[in-house]
Amino acid sequence: MLKLSKKAEYALMAAKFMALQNSGSLTSAREIAEGYKIPYPLVAKVLQSLVRSNLAVSVKGVNGGFSLSRKPEQISLLDIIAAVDNNFRLANCMQPYSTEADCSHFNCCKIRNPLAEVQRKIDKVFIETSLTQIL
Repeated sequence: MLKLSKKAEYALMAAKFMALQNSGSLTSAREIAEGYKIPYPLVAKVLQSLVRSNLAVSVKGVNGGFSLSRKPEQISLLDIIAAVDNNFRLANCMQPYSTEADCSHFNCCKIRNPLAEVQRKIDKVFIETSLTQIL
């Protein structure tokens, strides 16, 4: 079963929180953590990942905080998930650059190619779904 990691869930929640703020206003990791009742340290890590992926910007200082770097309609759910979770795949062999070392059935697997097609369809849905659509 395809399941989002906690980091991916928290990244989506943080992005949604920032998107709901007035355009250009900053929000703190603490505000997001308290607003959604999720652990502050995890929110802080997720926000750092969003900044590293250029999905959010960080302003330091007393009045600092975070905001989205683009409009919500320009950010896909896959952008957000990929910023924090590089294992968003149905199976280990679906990872980019997978090899025989990842699975003993890699070369003789009868479901890898069909699953790869399913993975492409899942990716397409997450690419085509923007942050705006989950607000």
